[in-house]
Amino acid sequence: MHGQLIHAESGMGLVTTPDGTDIFYKDWGSGQPVVFSHGWPLNADAWDGSAHVMASNGFRTIAHDRRGHGRSSQTWHGHDMDTYADDLAALIDSLDLHDVILVGHSTGGGEVTRYLGRHGTGRVAKAVLLGAVPPLMLRTDANPEGLPIAAFDAIRAGVTGDRSQFYKDLAVPFYGMNREGAQISQGVVDAFWLWSMQVGLKGALDCIRAFSETDFTDDLRQIDVPVLVAHGDDDQIVPFLASAPKTADLLKDAQLKVYPGAPHGFTGALEQEFTADLLAFARA
Repeated sequence: MHGQLIHAESGMGLVTTPDGTDIFYKDWGSGQPVVFSHGWPLNADAWDGSAHVMASNGFRTIAHDRRGHGRSSQTWHGHDMDTYADDLAALIDSLDLHDVILVGHSTGGGEVTRYLGRHGTGRVAKAVLLGAVPPLMLRTDANPEGLPIAAFDAIRAGVTGDRSQFYKDLAVPFYGMNREGAQISQGVVDAFWLWSMQVGLKGALDCIRAFSETDFTDDLRQIDVPVLVAHGDDDQIVPFLASAPKTADLLKDAQLKVYPGAPHGFTGALEQEFTADLLAFARA
């Protein structure tokens, strides 16, 4: 059985998974549930802007910290997509959520996709994948648009080396700060660094393999609910051509939304535009 400890008045709680891992979540508003899964190496706080808008517009918004990240347990084991999906299932089952709209960014999009492939759509109405890692990030003979293993080895080297500086540097391509005309504040970089430094080293390293080497092709083919596939076409983290169009082609009911010139991480006006699209999709 999944255990749960809910702090109703504070809008947050913990769900204990079958292997004893505590998953932190925040729970705002009331109405049809929207459950957010965050990217690596962040936590649920990265979704606050969208979650606040959705909760202010008649939805119950729930965002959790992936195991190893943020305020959830820093386990040694379980940093793989199957376990991430099972943790999401424990959250959904423990809160007895139905008619759920699942929203996943980047690695969180992989988590959502694996959940749907592994646990089905019985509790789910719709899904949204933003800058998501499916179908497969790693370059293979069958996936020539993917990134070479050397790119992910470089990430591992950065995390095992001076990870504090690495995360500060990673914010630059993440938010497209190296593009002409980019207007990203130092505060955005500081927030990215703060969230990233809350990831345990073991979880951070294992998650790199999980998001880069997991093949979600079969999961995508099984999904039978409407899916909004949203992606910036100047994404320097999850290349657009290797992800969004391929994902949309594999889904039974996909709506592809491309944000011209947009990076991997959405902030400011871009975040507002995506949230408006999310709200419209949820209401449709």
